[in-house]
Amino acid sequence: MRDNAPVTSATRKPEPPASPKLSASFDQEGAPVVPPRLIATDLDGTLLRDDKSVSPRTVAALAAAEEAGIEVFFVTGRPARWMDVVSDHVHGHGLAICGNGAAVVDLHGGPGAHRFVKVRDLARENALDAVGLLRDAAPGTVYAVEQTYGFYQEPAYPKLHMEIPDALAPAEDLLAPDGAGTGQPILKILAYHPTLDPDAFLTVARLAVGGRATVTRSSPSALLEISGPSVSKASTLALCCAERGISHEEVVAFGDMPNDVEMLTWAGRSYAMGNAHPDVLAAASGRTVANNEDGVAVVIERLLGERG
Repeated sequence: MRDNAPVTSATRKPEPPASPKLSASFDQEGAPVVPPRLIATDLDGTLLRDDKSVSPRTVAALAAAEEAGIEVFFVTGRPARWMDVVSDHVHGHGLAICGNGAAVVDLHGGPGAHRFVKVRDLARENALDAVGLLRDAAPGTVYAVEQTYGFYQEPAYPKLHMEIPDALAPAEDLLAPDGAGTGQPILKILAYHPTLDPDAFLTVARLAVGGRATVTRSSPSALLEISGPSVSKASTLALCCAERGISHEEVVAFGDMPNDVEMLTWAGRSYAMGNAHPDVLAAASGRTVANNEDGVAVVIERLLGERG
């Protein structure tokens, strides 16, 4: 899932919760910490407060990081059309990684004017295979299809999202060679189960789908996100960093849900939010306070203090 990018240990002991007090520039083993060149942060449950706002403190921290020459990348499961909440904060590069790594999007120009810079799609045959295998493994699963500029769903798929779907049909029809949106790449499949435990559903789906696709989740409900093989936040972030000559040791990452685990494991330094899923707490090298307490800003302020 990491496109041969170097990987750090996922078994490091978490640091104590970060605080505004500045810390020394050394890790637990006493080795010098590499100065960060890029901050990669999830949005929902991480950078954004629960009301989906970006706090003034966080806005100031992001601007200060960019002013100090540290690029900030938003790395999210959201589709590009849901990026309005942070489009004012992408600064010079204007880029965000959306759809759990399925797309790199230039947000310059504001809402509705975004441009897809990189697309790592889910092939229709893989999508059809995944849908069929998961239907057999977890009867009652219902689906939606996320494309670059389209959103389609099955009639039984619940109203989990704000927009009205472009079409209603069984997933097998939507994904057929002549199905809706045939000319657009598929970014991910959304799979929802009305009764299964979310973590149990994720385990069942990963076993059923195997290597045909990447399966993860970012929702507190039993809603899974199915992307192309090897597509993840981590692998797409690694590609973006390689294009900039940035090593994984120079990346600081933040997240709260299972779809952040690979990114947090890959980054040289990573922080689980105080509200994070247990798998995220185990994967990250450090912890910060919850999203509603501006945990990302707390760490950025500390990092900038370390630079003197």
